[in-house]
Amino acid sequence: MALVVEHLCVSHGRTPALFDVSLTVDVGAPCCVLGRNGVGKTTLLNTIMGVLRPASGRILLDGRDITNAPPHERARAGLGYVPQDRVGFPRLTVEESLRVVMPPDSGRRELDDVLEIFPALTGLLGKPAGFLSGGQMQQLAIARALLTRPRMLILDEPTEGIQPSIVAEIEETIVRLHKRDGLGIVIAEQYVELALRLAERYVVLDAGAVVGAGATADLGLEAAHQLLAI
Repeated sequence: MALVVEHLCVSHGRTPALFDVSLTVDVGAPCCVLGRNGVGKTTLLNTIMGVLRPASGRILLDGRDITNAPPHERARAGLGYVPQDRVGFPRLTVEESLRVVMPPDSGRRELDDVLEIFPALTGLLGKPAGFLSGGQMQQLAIARALLTRPRMLILDEPTEGIQPSIVAEIEETIVRLHKRDGLGIVIAEQYVELALRLAERYVVLDAGAVVGAGATADLGLEAAHQLLAI
């Protein structure tokens, strides 16, 4: 699977947010989108998922133009999304929150597989999702995305506001999903060290434009921080 973004321009009302953004993500090479708060990372991911419509440019998934496709079609095509707002369905129980996104032909086996990935959720199935901790909510959000059977998982700031021990668990899970299951990964992240460990490719955004891109192996930590300081 390959995701291609070509010359994307996006505005919030009359305010431009993205300027001529292009990137390519292959399922075999996880990609991190780096940048400070407010530079356009969430706008880019929301546009890829169809939550926002671009003013110009296009988005291709395996060669198919999905620029005007609604979010549910993109999900069916293999894109799974873990948004920055991880609350989801606060009044539903954890189990209900998981079952509501399961495809009609899903069975208990798929739910059990996700609970095996996030065993901490097993003891919380009857608890309202809105009462979970930040780390538990993030695990639930990723579990929900996995139940949609994605081929590429898109995560927006998955470690924001989460204690270090849970961050380590989430990192380990993402690595396992990519290496064991061949899941493509796109991650928007401010935690540079984590992003560089997880990804093989990087894109740096500043003021809505791409200011750096390439292989993470060629980007040292100091250089990454310098790019983010632009």
